[in-house]
Amino acid sequence: MSAIQEGFTFTVYRGSKDGSIVESTTHQDDLQGDQVLLKITHSGLCGTDEHYRSADQVLGHEGAGIVQDVGPDVRNLKKGDRVGFGYLHSSCGLCEQCLTGMETFCPDRVMYGTGDFHIGSFASHTVWREAYLFKIPDSIPNEYAAPLMCAGATVFNALEMYGTRPTDRVGIIGVGGLGHLAIQFAANMGCEVVVFSGTDSKKEEAMKLGAMEFYAMKGVKGPEDVQKIKPINRLLVTTSAKPDYALYSSILAPGATIFPLSVAEGNFEFPYMPMLLTGIRVQGSVVAARAIHRKMLEFAAAHNIRPIIDTFPLNKEGVEKAFEHLDHGEMRYRGVLVAQD
Repeated sequence: MSAIQEGFTFTVYRGSKDGSIVESTTHQDDLQGDQVLLKITHSGLCGTDEHYRSADQVLGHEGAGIVQDVGPDVRNLKKGDRVGFGYLHSSCGLCEQCLTGMETFCPDRVMYGTGDFHIGSFASHTVWREAYLFKIPDSIPNEYAAPLMCAGATVFNALEMYGTRPTDRVGIIGVGGLGHLAIQFAANMGCEVVVFSGTDSKKEEAMKLGAMEFYAMKGVKGPEDVQKIKPINRLLVTTSAKPDYALYSSILAPGATIFPLSVAEGNFEFPYMPMLLTGIRVQGSVVAARAIHRKMLEFAAAHNIRPIIDTFPLNKEGVEKAFEHLDHGEMRYRGVLVAQD
């Protein structure tokens, strides 16, 4: 990063129309209001980044770094603090959603991919509002904190915001970037965790992470093949591909809730009569609002919850290599870009 006549210029990595990664720069004027200048030490790679790879914007929304300077209205952060940021950039602060702790649903929210296209976590530095930064607990190194800023916040929000209880049986479809964290959070909340995956290849790891039961679904032809499974109260869908919900309809408890957590196109389809007759609910859920995000970090620190990561250098070649691993299904389970200076 270089300071010029006024402000700062730093390196960023953008998407482009043909999907190639472009090294560029962003200029930021002198810090105003509650703006904070961060040196990014680590950035997670999320499946959502793939969706914006063909957009002309700075990529990345799972950032961890160190405060280098603060604006005149910053109240709680100081130079040298370790902080992270995630999917939500800002909200109006005045609407009903903002005033009730649901600012992720603010009509004027700015989220990754919808605004602030000149900044992101695939960069040497960034400028972020203090109100949307999160202090990283001392016990969580930055390389593990970065994936928690989106993946961790997404799965924890589904569990925390909608009242998951320790007596619930929580089903988790998929053992990947989201799923392996969902297993840990739900298990440490005291829930019975039941994992569904394509094959048995991840069974041992899922059980070590906290699952009590594991079922391989490849080859399952209909609901009759899974009827012996004790009913599930909450079903977190963490796979990029939408499941065949007909296979799960018979193992959802009356009043069970389904949480589709990954980004996908098309329609949500579920057998009509089973939904009516057993009172099944489908709950939309995004990343955590700030209060829940803070609880997530505190909970992860208290229970030693860590993402399993593959690391790559935070440069053009490293970003390309990380995307290649993600595209080929080789990531185990969360990619993390590491600053080289």
